[in-house]
Amino acid sequence: MFLRNSFRPNLLSAPRKTASFFSRWYTVSTQDHARIQKYTQNIKLQRWIEEQANLCEPKDIHLCDGSTEEYNALTSMMEKQGVITRLNPEKRPNSFLARSDPGDVARVESRTFICSATKDQAGPTNNWEDPKTMMNTLTPLFSGSMKGRTMYVMPYSMGPLGSSISHIGVQVTDSPYVVCNMNIMTRMGKGALDVLGTNGEFVPCTHTLGAPLAEGQKDSDWPCNPNKYIVHFPEKRSIMSYGSGYGGNALLGKKCFSLRIASVMARDQGWLAEHMLILGITNPQGEKKYIAAAFPSACGKTNLAMMTPTLPGWKVETIGDDIAWMKFGKDGRLYAINPENGFFGVAPGTSAKSNPNALKTVTKNTLFTNVALTEDGDIWWEGMGTTPKGKILDWKGKTHASLEEAREPVAHPNSRFTAPIAQCPVVDPKWDDPQGVPISAIVFGGRRSTTVPLVYQGFDWSHGTFMGASVASEQTAAAEGPRGQLRHDPFAMLPFCGYNMGDYFQHWLNIGAKAPNPELLPKFFFVNWFRKGKEGQFLWPGFGENSRVLKWIIERTDPKNTSAEKTAIGYIPKEGALDTTGLQVPAEIMKELFTIRPQDWLLDVQSLNKYFSIFGSKLPQEIRSQLNGLEDRLKKM
Repeated sequence: MFLRNSFRPNLLSAPRKTASFFSRWYTVSTQDHARIQKYTQNIKLQRWIEEQANLCEPKDIHLCDGSTEEYNALTSMMEKQGVITRLNPEKRPNSFLARSDPGDVARVESRTFICSATKDQAGPTNNWEDPKTMMNTLTPLFSGSMKGRTMYVMPYSMGPLGSSISHIGVQVTDSPYVVCNMNIMTRMGKGALDVLGTNGEFVPCTHTLGAPLAEGQKDSDWPCNPNKYIVHFPEKRSIMSYGSGYGGNALLGKKCFSLRIASVMARDQGWLAEHMLILGITNPQGEKKYIAAAFPSACGKTNLAMMTPTLPGWKVETIGDDIAWMKFGKDGRLYAINPENGFFGVAPGTSAKSNPNALKTVTKNTLFTNVALTEDGDIWWEGMGTTPKGKILDWKGKTHASLEEAREPVAHPNSRFTAPIAQCPVVDPKWDDPQGVPISAIVFGGRRSTTVPLVYQGFDWSHGTFMGASVASEQTAAAEGPRGQLRHDPFAMLPFCGYNMGDYFQHWLNIGAKAPNPELLPKFFFVNWFRKGKEGQFLWPGFGENSRVLKWIIERTDPKNTSAEKTAIGYIPKEGALDTTGLQVPAEIMKELFTIRPQDWLLDVQSLNKYFSIFGSKLPQEIRSQLNGLEDRLKKM
C-alpha cells in the first residue's frame, strides 16, 4: 500500500501531540492517517509510523504485507533500475545479484553504539554514548533523510508466529533491497501485525541509507553514506541505523534486534538470546537430540548446521545457522527457537565439499550480494570448487576476460547469500515449531591453529560458562579489522552483547543456578576444527567428518556414559572413544589433535587474565575462580 504525502504541516487542522519517540510534533493528512489506522489497530504503532514519516520526509510510504506479489514487484522494480541483476532463470530461478558500494561491505563495529543510561551498563566491550547526546546527533541526520525516496514499513516476527519465545519488531527503511532481504530473513507482513494486535509491544527500528534525493537527481546503484551509525537504546528497546545498506547494519531484525536488544530483554526476563546455530542429530536407532553451538562469524556455523555426516546411518537437520533464543519449558528443559526465517550465509568457501546442502538451498529464490557473475548468468565465488568458463564480472562490476586474468578475488570475502530456510534440503521438521526444541548440548568453538584440542567437555554449568567466556578466535572477513589476528570473543557475542559482558557472564551463571531441574541442563563442549600441524596444514579433515565429534558429544549427554577421561581443561575422549571407522587420519595425528600442552594453555590463561581485567568488579567471582582453578590444574600436569 503506497501513501503519497509531502508531509508538510496542515495549518488548517490542529496538530496531534503524542508521547513521541523523538519528542516532536507531527501532522499528516487526514487521508494518510486513515490509511495507517486501517493498516494496524495498534495505536502505538500508528503514531510511531507517522513520527518516522514526519522526521524522514519520504516521497511515498509503502505499508508492507509480506506477500510474494509484493516481493516480486520490488525485485522487478530494482531490476529495471539496475540495482540488482536477475540471474539466468534456467540455472537459478527467481534469484538476483546485488553489488554494494566498496565502502559498505561488512558490519561496522567501530560505528555501532550501545546507548544505555550509563557507560558502565554498556561495558568496556561496547561503544557507548549518552542517549540524549546521541539523539541530538541522530535527529538532524535523520531529518529529511528519505526525501525523494519511499519509506517502507515492515512489521515482522522474530521467531514462529505466536510462539511464547518470539517477539515482534517493526522497521522502516528507504531501501527496497533491505525489504526483500527482510522478507526472506523474518516472518514479515500481515501475520506479524495480527500477532501484535491492538496492544502488543514491538521493537521500533528506524533505518535510512542517509542519501536523500533532490528532484530530478540520478540515484546511485547502491546509495549509502560514509557517515554511519548503528545505534541501540537498550532501555527503550529501540534501534536506529544510518548510512549503510549492507547486512546486519541494515537488516535490523538480525544482529541488532535478535542479539543486541534481545540480549537485554533476555537478561531482564530470564532467558537467553545467543549467537548460536541449532541442529538436530539422529543416530541409526532413530534417537534424536538437539545441539546449540556458538562460533564467531565465518567460522563454520552454516557448514555445521547443514552438515552431511560421513558416519553411516547418522543424520543432521538444521533449525538455524546463526541465532538461538532459549527459554525453560514446562518440563524443566531448555527449549530453543531460531528467530530467523532465512540464511544470511557467507558465500566464499561454500562448496560441494564444505556444504553441499547450502549449495542446494541457494538454487532458487535467493538474493546474492557481492559475488561474481559468470558469462552464462550464474554466480561464482572463491572456494566454490568449480572453475567458471568465459568472461567474469567481479563484485565491483569490473569485467575480466577470464578468471585467470583477475588478479584479485572476484567475490568479496564477506559476500553473502540470503535464502529461505524452508527450501533447505536438510531443514528440521520442527524448525518452525512455536514450542521450540529441547537442547541437550551447548558447543563453543572458534579458529585456533594451536592449543585447543579437537573437542573437550566442561565439568559442569559454571565451568561451561567459563568456557564460553574464554572463547578466542582468529579474525575473519565478517567484521572490520586485520584478518588472522587472534581476538577474544566471549560466547561469540563480542560484537553482539547489548550490555556489560561482566553482567552477561553472571546472567549465564544465574540461568544455571535457577534451572527448574539442574539434571536436565545441557552439557557444555568446546570444539576446534582448525588445529594445524608444523607445516601449517589442517590436522582434522572437518566438514562431514565433524559428525564423529558430534556423535561423541551426543553420547556424553547420557549421564551413564563413561567414554571420557578427565584432564586439566575438561573431559576428552578416551583412546578409541571417538569413532574413527573408515577415517584416513594417522594415529599420530589423532594423538596430536588431543595433545594438551600446559605451556600453551598457561599462555592462554595469561591472556585471559589480561582480558578479564577490563571488566573490573563486574567480572563474576565464579569466573575468576574457574580461571584460577584451570591455572592450578595446568601447573600440576
